[in-house]
Amino acid sequence: MNILYLGDVVGRSGRTAALAALPRLREKLALDCIVVNAENAAHGFGVTPKICEEFYASGTHVVTTGNHVWDQRELISHIDGDPRLIRPANFPKGTPGRGHAEALLPDGRKVLVIQVMGRLFLEPLDDPFQVLEDILSRYRLGATVAAIVVDVHAEATSEKMALGHVLDGRVSAVVGSHSHVPTADAQILPRGTAYLTDAGMCGDYDSVIGMTKELAISRFTRRVPGERLTPADGEATVCGLFVATDDRSGLATRVHPVRLGGRLQQSCPGD
Repeated sequence: MNILYLGDVVGRSGRTAALAALPRLREKLALDCIVVNAENAAHGFGVTPKICEEFYASGTHVVTTGNHVWDQRELISHIDGDPRLIRPANFPKGTPGRGHAEALLPDGRKVLVIQVMGRLFLEPLDDPFQVLEDILSRYRLGATVAAIVVDVHAEATSEKMALGHVLDGRVSAVVGSHSHVPTADAQILPRGTAYLTDAGMCGDYDSVIGMTKELAISRFTRRVPGERLTPADGEATVCGLFVATDDRSGLATRVHPVRLGGRLQQSCPGD
């Protein structure tokens, strides 16, 4: 199975670039499943139902979010009715929405997508390690589901790495999100799980993590309230991770970073 994960989509620039790239990538990489983190897609803050529909129409199977999931208030009443949209699974019990989704592919195979949020330097949520254990106890990789992708939305690289090693051999891929900066450690862990500490963002890298430079810098240099941050609108780089899995075990056989367009060094399987 061929799986593509795209990192945090930021603003119109990132959204336009990701939506334009997906049809080409679907054909070039013979993709079976696409997962997109869209938590910054709505002008840098959250995602809307309309934007989700745009990604579904482009072939995306599951949209993930993160700490900005509720920035667009309309999502609160929408998320329970959208089985393809998930928020971190370790949000407190009673929070709207769900933390995992099953993508049913045309050939009948299922892909389980789970998202958790880290607790270091972020909100004091439920334990992501235990929440993952609870969810995974209901599934068996290579049997009840053909593949399992885990989006770890976290600030600390150590927390992402720890979760990756805990899940090694039990899921197909562990991909980090949230920092908006792609890391250079794409690998297959010893027991067969593809891993990347952070996929980076789909956004303009002539920025401060996707936001206009001048406004972002002023927050560090001035101790007065300023304008609301706005996404940079230059040419975006589409960043993500390609993972190929074994059809029998569901474990990774190949992993390759994806970086297309914009300012970063380009990378795509087959190039």
